[in-house]
Amino acid sequence: MTVRPIRIFGDPVLRTEADPVTDFDASLRELVKDLEDTVREPGRAGVAGPQIGVSLRVFSYNVGGVVGHMVNPVLSDFSGTQDDEEEGCLSLPGLGYVTPRAYAVTATGFDQHGEPLVIKGEGFLARALQHETDHLDGRLYIDTLVGDVRRQALRELRRVVPR
Repeated sequence: MTVRPIRIFGDPVLRTEADPVTDFDASLRELVKDLEDTVREPGRAGVAGPQIGVSLRVFSYNVGGVVGHMVNPVLSDFSGTQDDEEEGCLSLPGLGYVTPRAYAVTATGFDQHGEPLVIKGEGFLARALQHETDHLDGRLYIDTLVGDVRRQALRELRRVVPR
């Protein structure tokens, strides 16, 4: 079992768009295993490749006791809203803010063997799919915040994250 350390805000890999996976080989399967081992730690709902220093479009999730992964995800079929749930991030430790997300979303991609995979998520699973895909695009949840909430988040971030 390999639990990889999480990269913290300020690490450039978190702000870089991840590369598509092109080789569905043993090294990808090892990366998926590491991501799934890492997301199994208590209190974790998702971990994306960049969060462990690997700039590839792959993430793992742990929602409702179900652990899975997706390679090269594309999100579609956004519907509804959930705008009263707090969101946090392992790369922004100690912070959490109400973050608007779609209530339902479909993620289309591949499993670690290159087989097509479709995940239809609602509620917390939809939130996790959106959050982790954002990581693959070099975005953090605080980037979606607006107004006073965003200003508060950025002030707090400067206070809690060492530079």
